[in-house]
Amino acid sequence: MTSHISFTVLGRAVVGVVLGVAVAAEGALANLEPLPRPAAATATAFDDVYLLGPGDVIGVSVFNVPEYSGEQQVLANGKITLPLVGQLAVAGLTLPQAEQAISELYRPRVRYPQITVSLLTPRQLRITISGEIYRPGVYTMAVGEVGQFPTLVDAIQLAGGITQAADMERVSVQRYVGNGQTQQALSDLSALIGQGDGQQNIPLRDGDSIVITQADAIDLRTSSQIAVSNLATDAEEAISVVIIGEVFRPGTYNYASRSSSSQSVTVGDTSGNTVQQPGRLTVTRALRLAGGIRPLADLRRVEVKRTTRSGDSRTISLDLWQLVAAGEGSQDLVLQAGDTVVVPTAADASPGEIGLLTATNLSPDTIRVNVVGEVERPGSVTVAANTTLNQAVLAAGGFNRRARETVELIRLNPNGTITQRAVEIDLAQGLNLEGNPIMQHNDIVVVAPSATARLSDGLNTLLGPFLEILPIINGWNGL
Repeated sequence: MTSHISFTVLGRAVVGVVLGVAVAAEGALANLEPLPRPAAATATAFDDVYLLGPGDVIGVSVFNVPEYSGEQQVLANGKITLPLVGQLAVAGLTLPQAEQAISELYRPRVRYPQITVSLLTPRQLRITISGEIYRPGVYTMAVGEVGQFPTLVDAIQLAGGITQAADMERVSVQRYVGNGQTQQALSDLSALIGQGDGQQNIPLRDGDSIVITQADAIDLRTSSQIAVSNLATDAEEAISVVIIGEVFRPGTYNYASRSSSSQSVTVGDTSGNTVQQPGRLTVTRALRLAGGIRPLADLRRVEVKRTTRSGDSRTISLDLWQLVAAGEGSQDLVLQAGDTVVVPTAADASPGEIGLLTATNLSPDTIRVNVVGEVERPGSVTVAANTTLNQAVLAAGGFNRRARETVELIRLNPNGTITQRAVEIDLAQGLNLEGNPIMQHNDIVVVAPSATARLSDGLNTLLGPFLEILPIINGWNGL
């Protein structure tokens, strides 16, 4: 009897190693909460329960009867085939329950049967993952060579990573534990990636269901925390976003990250090609892909419209002015597939803010404007994005002697309309929305001739034919 007890204890130890019982999982399971059911759920911890199923390979040892002992694989019908006694259904049983069932089956043939069942090779796991995950669905996961079961993090990575709308603090793992009972454990993934709390990385079992719920509100700092972790979606996965409003090239952009930060940046376009840059796509990167912001962009009210997995639409408000003026990096939200970035028009922008805005790297480095009429070098000129009307005129060589100091500024607006207004030039004037506004891409400046020049042009038109024949008349009078 003493040797039998020692053998049984050894068998339990082997089972414990094979099942990969981890002390780190105990903290996460302390939050164990039974799901509402008519019958009360047992308080059994997840790691103490393993239900046999098809594909498991178990070792059956009948004490002092080696011919009845050996390896058994649970068949597709959930049964094992035992010597002399035939098939026994073990699917859904724990290891102690399987020992009891085998003992009862052998009792007519073996006096006082002593049975030990150990799990030799666990079956593959089929788990379900839903909610705020990139690729929700059913997944098959293999068990490690030494019985190390896949974990919650493994499943999230296999399903493509969580979205930024996920509630990191309440990730639910639901598990069937037999007898019609289901339990759930809650994992705080923010503690896992923020504090290195490995207790939150729950080991999984076959049939587990992972539910990643939607957060009540999208927090910018949490979003940044997710983006830099290995729980996020694949950084090199191409995504498509829409950028509208006060940008130079609104439209849809495809983007994929490059793995090497040493690679040069590819300028974005709207041709449908995928733009590749090192790092994830943030709001500021998206704005630069769209040609940069226009001078009247309202950075304080930038919005990102996002659709969650449940179909709800969320609007994330950003204050990029904090990023420009105070370096608040949390405002530079990491975008995900399907996002729409909206840049509104500023209603009362001051000249100082416009000047600061056009000097940032959110604006294009250069723009092209057309200066025509009475200037020294009429035509298209390339100028800095924060160029004023006075500077544009000077870039074209300045007024010639025929010019008048009131010009026409013609502008094509984002909505397709055209505005035209007269501006009196004062070269000594600084930035001023009325008298010396910031130029925008494709603006046209028309410098008309002065009244004296127009009179001279009129006289030349009227007297031109007479002046052409006057030398001939003088020639005849000399004959």
